[in-house]
Amino acid sequence: MQKVKLPKFIEPVKSATKRSDYKGVMMTSDMARFLSAVAAAADTVEAEVKFDKDEQGLNFFQGQLSTSVELVCQRCNEQFAHSIHTSFCFSPIKRKAVETDDAVELPDIYEPVEVNDHGEINLLQLFEDELILSLPIVALHAEEDCNIKRDEMQFGKIEPADERPNPFAVLKELKRD
Repeated sequence: MQKVKLPKFIEPVKSATKRSDYKGVMMTSDMARFLSAVAAAADTVEAEVKFDKDEQGLNFFQGQLSTSVELVCQRCNEQFAHSIHTSFCFSPIKRKAVETDDAVELPDIYEPVEVNDHGEINLLQLFEDELILSLPIVALHAEEDCNIKRDEMQFGKIEPADERPNPFAVLKELKRD
């Protein structure tokens, strides 16, 4: 199956009405913030998106993203491969509905995503945000794979705390009387 390039902007309400399914790729070269967060990234992000309506009549879209990146280990400063697989579930909302409190309360499984004035969402930016959120907070090799061994992870010696006199020792002497 040939991988097609997904559109950057899409109308989620129209796509949900049609119950559209998209399977394709997005170029990581278009994701500047994501590229600045990793040492290197694969050329493409594989994406699957399914638009639908639930029993309440709410429009939603869900899917998965997957790609591979190179991260810098914060322990040994060497690069290592890391694969990203993340899933999402969004429901489009309008800005005017939020401002006038006419918004329908969304179930917890849906994350709200705001549509622009034309009823579109920026799919590229949304996917880029999801990929950034799925990166580890601190990039580290597994301990057994890291060049820095367990004994080398400690720097210097910890000096014992200064023995200071207890400020309540005076009260102890008063109690004896």
